[in-house]
Amino acid sequence: MASFVAASRAAIKFLQLPSAGFLAPCLQNATIINQQQVRHRRTKHWDPKWKRLRKAKFVKIDIPNLNERAEDLSQEQMKTRMKERGIMPPRPWLERPFYISCTGGVFEPYIPPEGDGRMSAISREGAKQKIEQLEKKTKSMMAIRKIRNYDEDFEPPEFATLAQDIYIEAHKTLCEKNKYKLREIVTERAYPELMHNVADKTIRWQFLKSLEPPRVVHARCTDVITKENIFAQVTVRFHSQQTLAIYDRFGRLMHGSETVPKDCLEYVVFEKHLANEYGVWRLHEKIIPDWMPPKAPAFITYRVDDVPPVAAVEEESKEVVPAEGAVKAETAATT
Repeated sequence: MASFVAASRAAIKFLQLPSAGFLAPCLQNATIINQQQVRHRRTKHWDPKWKRLRKAKFVKIDIPNLNERAEDLSQEQMKTRMKERGIMPPRPWLERPFYISCTGGVFEPYIPPEGDGRMSAISREGAKQKIEQLEKKTKSMMAIRKIRNYDEDFEPPEFATLAQDIYIEAHKTLCEKNKYKLREIVTERAYPELMHNVADKTIRWQFLKSLEPPRVVHARCTDVITKENIFAQVTVRFHSQQTLAIYDRFGRLMHGSETVPKDCLEYVVFEKHLANEYGVWRLHEKIIPDWMPPKAPAFITYRVDDVPPVAAVEEESKEVVPAEGAVKAETAATT
């Protein structure tokens, strides 16, 4: 301490200061001999105006006891600790939420009459088909009435036009291979079937015209798990003219033609989740009747050589087999 005081006095003489009043408070105290040293607090704010608000900035936190073991606590104490920390009690069963956005198939599928699209309504068989359709129309009318409970503006003729737009948009999106947009137009049931074996292929599809206006031929409603969870399925008949051409990754034609139009008779099922407020009509499945002829298989392409295989075999046989005159000359020379 004595050495510190001596050093401060030497500093004062060196600086030639008149007194120690210009020194820092700690040096002022040090210059006074036989006086006790005082420590000044410099963390205190100079303005006590907001003292109370500064005090409110600090929040007292209950620090948990980390040495506390769950085995030593009773059941009531465990519940109290979990309530304090906002932890839900564990359940003895595993329960995971799941969302059903569509059904797994077609319930009560529509059975198309044989020869539909070829028989005239004036003929005997065509009139018979019309009568059968009227008999099966009762359940469809009941289903349409149920759909109107959730969608008041539902009308079968207007919906047939909307279904045709969805059908065309789904096929155009498939040709573009836009997976994200396709999921909004078709259901999860139809998506893998549409995207099957599409990779590395080019699809050219075009909707030319409708030979007959689209019409609703079948409608059904069903509930899944609960009675309030209702799904609706509407089958629409399309008789149109289209072109389809499929090319492989090398640009070779596999199926169809871009110039030759074909008449297509299709029965397409559209589905909507009625219980969902934001549900929309989406393409669900296509009904293929048993009497419909099978589709033509895809063309299998081969590599074409410059020389046909038959001509190549003939040339090889000419080279191997010698002429008759040459054989006689060889035999005469040997004899």
